[in-house]
Amino acid sequence: MATIDWRLEGEWLKNCICAYGCPCDFNARPTHGKCEGFLGMRITRGHFGPTRLDGLGFFVTVHFPGALHEGNGQAQPIIDERASPEQREALFQIMSGKHSHEGTLFHIFSLITATLHPPVFAPIEFTFDQEARRARLHIPGVLESTVEPIRNPVTGAPHRIRVVMPEGFEHIEGEVASAAIDSSGAIRFTSRDSHSTLAHVTQTPEGVTG
Repeated sequence: MATIDWRLEGEWLKNCICAYGCPCDFNARPTHGKCEGFLGMRITRGHFGPTRLDGLGFFVTVHFPGALHEGNGQAQPIIDERASPEQREALFQIMSGKHSHEGTLFHIFSLITATLHPPVFAPIEFTFDQEARRARLHIPGVLESTVEPIRNPVTGAPHRIRVVMPEGFEHIEGEVASAAIDSSGAIRFTSRDSHSTLAHVTQTPEGVTG
């Protein structure tokens, strides 16, 4: 049960090695039998107790040997180097799941992650345009990713598809796009033309509210 009030509003990005649509969102097996990817956000407005988190970014790279619900995952947090010691601790506390209700994103993540690699504190460059289905993430020496619209294989025209999850714990509504990923931290993987979800979210101890 949540013990400290917190709230994160901002631009959410989840990129993974699966085919467009991310089978995990449909309770299906990962495209390649394993799950590798990252998720995170730029906080436009947020707090943990009295600690403000506005403007900071955080991302987490992950590896799961099978479906997410089978657990035994690995994760490495990446925190904006501009965060103060108090802000870093606040983000770690949120990600720990100790201040979230059962069945919410960070609580579930804490249950299925067996190995937590040491965090990375680095500059985060992030551009995000949900409507255009475009984004770019640049974290030197750790993580690079670009997002662009899925293209019609015949005409090359941008293809648009939106996923709505009324009971989702990560986001409620997101734009699906095409990702390129190069992860070179503790969890190393590369993908091209794989899944991306862009969303604006609000996460609270009670779960995602927008």
